[in-house]
Amino acid sequence: MRHRRGSRSRNVRRSTHPANEAKRLAVLQRYRILDTAYEAIFDEIATVAARCAGQPMSAVSLVDAERQWFKAGSAKGGGNDEGPAFCATHHDPAHLLVVNDATTDARFASNPLVTGDPGIRFYAGAPLVAPDGSAVGTLCVIDSKPRQLSGAQLDLLRQLAAH
Repeated sequence: MRHRRGSRSRNVRRSTHPANEAKRLAVLQRYRILDTAYEAIFDEIATVAARCAGQPMSAVSLVDAERQWFKAGSAKGGGNDEGPAFCATHHDPAHLLVVNDATTDARFASNPLVTGDPGIRFYAGAPLVAPDGSAVGTLCVIDSKPRQLSGAQLDLLRQLAAH
């Protein structure tokens, strides 16, 4: 996801909608960030997240009503500008979503991004939370190997997402 200049989206279906979904979507629309041009600062945040967590991939992802849209990301040696749909199910502004081994997690074991290319095993996502408390997206780190992050690494991910 390095230096992606276009605006690609991945349609995702969420199994549940938070009670405040209309409010969350209105907040996201007010930011006017969906389908915007490349901005280096977002790639820099994603890259720092990957390095702090020791992971090869990262993304800044925003979740609209019908799609997941990637503002930025990085992948060692790759030009992939789409990432996992894991964060489309994560709207809890108070918690990180950590999947240490997606193949053993019933929520994700059959996800095409786990069973096929790129073979995602590890995912950690910190919610991007607006001042009103709405989670509008995720800063996430990803690996093709099962992993665990330290408490300090999870704190750094959370802190970067706050920016």
